[in-house]
Amino acid sequence: MSAAKSNAADGTASAAVGEIAHGCPRLSVSPHGNHLTIYEDGRAGDGLAIMHRGEITKTARECQIEPGRVTVRYGFSGRVLLGPRGHPGNIKLPIAVMVTDAKRAKIAADTVSIDATVAIDNPIGYFSVVRSVTFNIPEGTRPGEFELFVGFDQNAKGAG
Repeated sequence: MSAAKSNAADGTASAAVGEIAHGCPRLSVSPHGNHLTIYEDGRAGDGLAIMHRGEITKTARECQIEPGRVTVRYGFSGRVLLGPRGHPGNIKLPIAVMVTDAKRAKIAADTVSIDATVAIDNPIGYFSVVRSVTFNIPEGTRPGEFELFVGFDQNAKGAG
């Protein structure tokens, strides 16, 4: 968990991404979910209209396996960069969390709002989140067949 709690200043991904550790479900950043750019209203795609950009740079997880049930404690960290049209202060960005089974069917979901503070003289803010999710596993399946995805909600207001 220390990898997810640390400030992700170096931009590298944790070695725990996608690995199976002791049969624990995999933890992955969802496709296209590792970053989110927020633009001024009506100007999506305009590089001069970027308000801020969030990036997930590290993940970690550990799990507790019980008969018929798994609890995954997961964490992720990253940074928020102030854009040319951004304003210093507290920035909130939405994260979507989803657990899937071996057939990629969603079995659990959650949303998380991350907070980071950026200043005009230091336009990079850092965040880290540690949470838990518990889900049942059917008889005959292994915890390693399940996957936990985290990623920015690409439907956020102003996203582009």
